[in-house]
Formats: sequence, C-alpha cells, structure tokens
Amino acid sequence: MSQTPFHSVETYRDTFVQGLNRMLQIDQLGTYILVLANAIYDAEIHHVLKSRLDTRYHELVALLTQYLREGRDLDHTSDDLLVFLKLMAMGYDQVQMSKFRQAHPWHIQYNHLRSFRPARMSNEVITEISRPFDEQGFHFNKPFLEKEIMWRGDLHGRDCSLLYNKFPFASLHGLLVVQPQLNRPQLLDQGTHGYLWQLLEQAGDRMPGLGFGYNARGAYASVNHLHFHTYLNNQGLYPIEQPLWSHNGGARDYPLACQRLLDMDAAWVAIAEQHQANHAYNLLYRPGVLYLVPRAMQGSYEDTDNSTAGYAWSEVAGSVTTCRESDFAQITGQQITNELKKLVIR
Repeated sequence: MSQTPFHSVETYRDTFVQGLNRMLQIDQLGTYILVLANAIYDAEIHHVLKSRLDTRYHELVALLTQYLREGRDLDHTSDDLLVFLKLMAMGYDQVQMSKFRQAHPWHIQYNHLRSFRPARMSNEVITEISRPFDEQGFHFNKPFLEKEIMWRGDLHGRDCSLLYNKFPFASLHGLLVVQPQLNRPQLLDQGTHGYLWQLLEQAGDRMPGLGFGYNARGAYASVNHLHFHTYLNNQGLYPIEQPLWSHNGGARDYPLACQRLLDMDAAWVAIAEQHQANHAYNLLYRPGVLYLVPRAMQGSYEDTDNSTAGYAWSEVAGSVTTCRESDFAQITGQQITNELKKLVIR
C-alpha cells in the first residue's frame, strides 16, 4: 500500500491536506464548503488554509453576486447553493471552530457548519435494511462529485474511491467507496466485510488510530451506495472502546447491546444474523476488532433529542455531535445515556 493514503499517518494526512489545497483553486461552491468544513474541524488545517479560505470566500461571493444580478445560470447544485447562501446570510466571520469536551464517559463536539448539511435519507422513516440502488438518486458516482475525491486507485486489490466527508465529525474524516462502479446499495456483504478487516489488519501497525464506521440502512446511513466512514484519530479511543464496559471485560454494561468481535468469520456470522432479523445496526471497525451494535430503526422510536441530526455510528460509539453551542454547553452524560437506551430493540 506504498502508493495509497493508507501507507502511513503522514501519507494520509499529507494526501488529505494537499487535496483540500487543490480544491481551493476550483470555482465551485461545493468544493469551497467542503474545504471550509474540514478546516474548521481541525485547527492545524485551518491555520494552513485560513488566508486562502478568506480570499476565496470573497471571490466566490463576488462571482455569485454578479451571476445573480445578471440573471445568469448558476453552475452549482441546489444543495451547495443553499448552503453557501446560508453562509452569506449568517456572515463568514461568524463561522466557529469545532469545540470538544467530555461528559463522562461520553464525548461531545460542537460542529457549527454541520447544521447546514442537507438531510438526504436522515429524515426518512425506515422499515427495511435493504433497498435497491437507485441510479437516479444521490450516489458517489455523480459527475459533480469528481472534484471531491481525495484519492482513487487500487487499494489492497480492489478499485476504491476515497472522498472527503463534506461535513466532517471525525478526525481526517473520509468516505471509502469500495468498487464504486458496481453500484451496490448500503447493504454489507461478506466479501467487503473481509476486505475491510484485512485492510485494517495490514494498515493498523502503521496507523493505529485508523478506523472505519458503518451505518446500515435504518441506522442513519445518508446515502444508499455502499460506503464506509474513515477516520484517523491519534488522540484517544471512542467511548465504546474503553475498558470500563462489560463487552471489553469491564464491570459496566453499555446502554446498548454491543458485541466485541475478534475473529473475522465470527464477526460476519453476527452481521448476517442482523440481516436475517431485519435489524438496523452500526459498526466500528478497528484493527483486529469489530464493535457491532444492533439498534432500533430510525423513525421507529420517540426521538426527543433535537440537539443532534440523529444517532449514527459515531453517536452509537459514544461521540455525540451538536450543531448549537447552547446544546454543546448544556447536554449531560445522563442525557446521552438516555438517548442511547431509546435505541434498544424492543
């Protein structure tokens, strides 16, 4: 994997930052939004890109204003245009850096720009974990997404695309699409599961903070095209990985049933059981271990917590993202525990 971002921590981060720099040269609202969102998540990246982000914002505002005054067609998706207009209405100087704190044992982050994110499938009421791929719907082979690809090529024997997460909530957050040309829906298969397991085993020694998150359909997957969230976190474990929990040998039960699986084949058997039972689930892949959490389908339980956009793999793993600073300041560990318990399959 010497020619891929997964060769080392340094290679991954360099590829990540170089791609953001490259996208700032493009006259597109979508790429600018992506770079800004990733920069305000990571203070080091923001420091490197701040001057160019400031200049580019004012150039794009001037260009957009001119087009609107002249009644010219706008070569931007409606989602990107709406997000950028929200940014203009709020004021660029009002965008805040992401903030982080703990409410033991949980992690909480304030992610301002993520509140601008389009809902896509997140607001749907889901009853089945499988749905056919829809070529007319949103997917990662759309031509306008070409500019948002961080890297593409052969990765451990399979053609892969690594895109940026446009509204990140994890460190160096990407989206790994394995064999995107196959147009597979968001339903994990045994071959791809084994591929991810082996990829992490190979890369894990060099990149111990590497992990993959997965949302099954009905567990807040936002796109019905098989994909996985990638992150590189060298600042600590997700709460679900901490030793205090019974699934890790500790004395305390996790709020949701969690299986910690140390064998690739046994892990697939457990995943296949969720498919057979039509149970939504979230996964956290780490080198040599998989955390599997079956959970209630989105829309099937009373969701009174409007501080988040829903409980997906990161929230289920114990890291909650809020889009309002007041929620970030006020939310308690007990509130997060209570929300997780609502996801128990009844």
